[in-house]
Amino acid sequence: MPTYPSDGHTHTEWSWDAVAGSMAGSCARAAELGLPSIAFTEHVDFTAWLIAPEVTTEEASFNPAFVGRDGRFRPPPLDSAGYLACVQRCREQFPDLRIVSGAELGEPHWHEPQVEAMLSAGIFDRVLGSVHSLAPNEPWLLDQHLYERIGPDELMTTYLTEALRLVASSVPFAVLAHIDYPLRYWPESAGPFDAARYEDEYRAVLAALASSGRALEINTRVPLPATIVRWWYEAGGEAVAFGSDAHQPSAIARGFAEAAAMAEAAGFRPGRYPDDFWLR
Repeated sequence: MPTYPSDGHTHTEWSWDAVAGSMAGSCARAAELGLPSIAFTEHVDFTAWLIAPEVTTEEASFNPAFVGRDGRFRPPPLDSAGYLACVQRCREQFPDLRIVSGAELGEPHWHEPQVEAMLSAGIFDRVLGSVHSLAPNEPWLLDQHLYERIGPDELMTTYLTEALRLVASSVPFAVLAHIDYPLRYWPESAGPFDAARYEDEYRAVLAALASSGRALEINTRVPLPATIVRWWYEAGGEAVAFGSDAHQPSAIARGFAEAAAMAEAAGFRPGRYPDDFWLR
């Protein structure tokens, strides 16, 4: 069995979009794979997203019951007490697995007072920052329909501009999650994705991220282009984290063997301890 890095980005039944999630099941899968640790980075979202009217119930990753008459999806808040109690139960059940509490903050730079209040409780060991939509005034939740509305080039450049704003903010997060999030919905009609087409925008985000001292996540939901990892190293990035973005136990550490090989090829190596970030 290969040796895997820690999975630093997973979701369980405590995230609003993880209907098949199970914290205990994810721990069991992590232990089966021999992972040194797992981080349960549940969604913490304050954005009231606009949902394209073309989105069907079958396509939606959210509960339509949380969509108001104004067409906005308002995610339910994280049940922090229930979540932490579940983390503690799993730590007792799986004593040989390091279990890290965490949160994935969606567009936290748009909601700094709410984020500050949430984080002030000090309950999260790891905090990820992420972008799932494009603009605070008209926050369309990114999906394939948004590509049809504005086109691939505008969507990619707008997304990376927003990611740059997040990285340049003072929001206290440690890892930039899924810098390649739009690739999940990349349209076949646009041809194969070529990161070099957006090299300037990617490099700007990576340079700012390196200056901030934060880590870049290699998210394996859609394999991150190796070129971006190399640009991260060239930007002076000190660390990479690995995240499956699993929303069910079977997806824990998916693609990690390939992701670890890619990180090594770019110049990153395991940290001093098995559950550390990988460092240059």
